[in-house]
Amino acid sequence: MAVHLLTGAGSGIGAALAARLGARGDDLVLLARSAARAEELLSAHPGARVVVADLADPGSLQGVALPARLDSLVHAAGVVELGSVADLGTAAWTEQVAVNLVSPAVLTREALPALRAARGTVVMLNSGAGHFARPHWSAYAATKHGLKALADALRAEEAEHGVRVTSIYPGRVATPMQERVHAQEATDYDASAWIRPETVVEAILTALDLPGDATMPELVLKPR
Repeated sequence: MAVHLLTGAGSGIGAALAARLGARGDDLVLLARSAARAEELLSAHPGARVVVADLADPGSLQGVALPARLDSLVHAAGVVELGSVADLGTAAWTEQVAVNLVSPAVLTREALPALRAARGTVVMLNSGAGHFARPHWSAYAATKHGLKALADALRAEEAEHGVRVTSIYPGRVATPMQERVHAQEATDYDASAWIRPETVVEAILTALDLPGDATMPELVLKPR
């Protein structure tokens, strides 16, 4: 039975992925930022194991208790706050860098022994912002460009250990996070205009279930 470590399982793509993996009988290890959030995740995903650590505080991930083997680590959590370089505050920069970039690096480091043991797969859920930066998206895009660099370096470093690394770049996805982005942009939100979370889950599962004779470095998804 496969064992998967997920961040961001409380909402959006991460929640849809956790539900799908659980439904097919896989074991879940879910990261929760607080004890209260852990209770919510356990209620939504009975039988899952929940580890409490706050991605906004990367130091809380050091020494986190993980299984001896992991078939995958999926980085699905993320935060975004828009603003021009002239106006965006230090706290907004610091939180996005911590959650979107530093914590994925630290958690991956902690999980590598278990991933190597299972010759597992790391999935970095990136964004179209990981390829280009639009006005007012500087902080978020910078973290996603950094996440691409992290994935590229990790892929080269871990190939000898059999660990595969996939970066997935979805365009806008119909999630609560996207609804908040529209509020920041002061634009109307129409979920039907964007990619469904379940569609991104299909892409993630393709990476996770890929036969061992191949690797999928990158996958780009765009709304039709």
